[in-house]
Amino acid sequence: MRITDWNGYERVKFELDGKEGFVVFPKLPAEGKPWVWRAEFFDYFDYADMALLKEGYCRAYYKQHDQYGCPDAVEGMLKFQSFVTRTFGLAEKAIIFGFSRGGLYAFNYAATYPEQVSLLYLDAPVLDIRSWPGGKGKGIGANRQWQECLTAYGITEEESLSAGISPLDRVKAVASAGIPILLIAGDADAIVPYAENGAILVSRYTELGGTIETIVKAGVGHHPHSLIMPEPIVEFVRRYGHGK
Repeated sequence: MRITDWNGYERVKFELDGKEGFVVFPKLPAEGKPWVWRAEFFDYFDYADMALLKEGYCRAYYKQHDQYGCPDAVEGMLKFQSFVTRTFGLAEKAIIFGFSRGGLYAFNYAATYPEQVSLLYLDAPVLDIRSWPGGKGKGIGANRQWQECLTAYGITEEESLSAGISPLDRVKAVASAGIPILLIAGDADAIVPYAENGAILVSRYTELGGTIETIVKAGVGHHPHSLIMPEPIVEFVRRYGHGK
C-alpha cells in the first residue's frame, strides 16, 4: 500500500488481483464511514463526489477497464468491496455511481449482489450493450468497443440478442432488493440514447414499484455529465446512502 496526497486528501493506493485500486479519505469521516464508489471514470465530472468527500464520505475506485460490466468484472468488484470494507472499515454497503459505460458495472453488480449496495446514481448510463457499444439502435455505436464487449462476455453478436446480460434484462433483481436509483441523462444523447437506455429503466423500475428519481436535461447530449450544482445528487445520497 502507498499513501499519497490527492487534492489535499489522503489517498491509499494498492493492487488487488493485479489491478489498481484506491480509497480517498475525507478530513473527518461521516458516521459509519459511508463511501462513494465510481464504477468508471473516477474524477470525471465529479461535482457530487467532491461535495460528498467534503461532507465525510470516502471515495473509492477499482480499475477494471474494457470489461463492460461482464461477470468477471462483477466478481472483481465483489473482491474489491470485501477488501476495502475489511481493510479500511468502510460501510458494508456501497454507494455506486455509474457514469456512461460505468452503468454496466454499477447495475450488473447491484443485480448480482444487491445486498452489497445502498443506492445507485446512474448518469447517462449504458444499460443495453446492443445500444452501446453495439450501435444496434439509434446510437452511433463503437465497433472496437463492441468487439471488446462481446469478448468480455464470451458471446457472439447473434447471441447478444437473447443473452439476457444487459442491465435492462436484470431490472427485477434490483427493484426487488429495494435499491433506490437516481438517474440523470440528456434527452439528446446520440452516443447512449436515452430512449434505449434510461427511459426504459425508468418505465420498468416504476412498474416494479422501485424507487427511482430522474433528472432529464433537455437538449443535452452525452456530455456534459452530472450537475455543476450537485445538491440534488448530494441530497439523494444523504437520504438513501446509509443502508446497513
